[in-house]
Amino acid sequence: MDIELRFFATFRDAVGEKERTRTVNDDATVGDVLADLEGAYDGLEGQLLADGAIRDHLSVLKNGRDVVHMDDSETTLEDGDVLSVFPPVAGGADGAGGTDAQDCHSG
Repeated sequence: MDIELRFFATFRDAVGEKERTRTVNDDATVGDVLADLEGAYDGLEGQLLADGAIRDHLSVLKNGRDVVHMDDSETTLEDGDVLSVFPPVAGGADGAGGTDAQDCHSG
C-alpha cells in the first residue's frame, strides 16, 4: 500500500524534500515506517525512535491526528494515509512578555 510522508524543519532537510510517497507492507505500523526512515536517511538515524517508541517531544500525525492519542508507534496504517513528522520545537525566549515578581510588589 502507499502512504504519503510529510517532513518538516530539520527532518525536511535530512530527507531533502517536503513530501514523499512510500510503499509499505499492508500490516505496517507507524513504528515500522519510522524505523525504515531512520535506516534510509543518515540525518534521521536515531532521531525518530528510542527502543521502538517514538522519541519524546517528537510529533507524528496520522491524517492530522497525533498518534500518541491512538496506539503510538503501534498505530496501524491504511492505503492513502498521510504521516506527518515534526521535530521537537523549542519554546520562546526567557522573560519574553513576563512580569518580574519584584515589579508586582514595588511601589
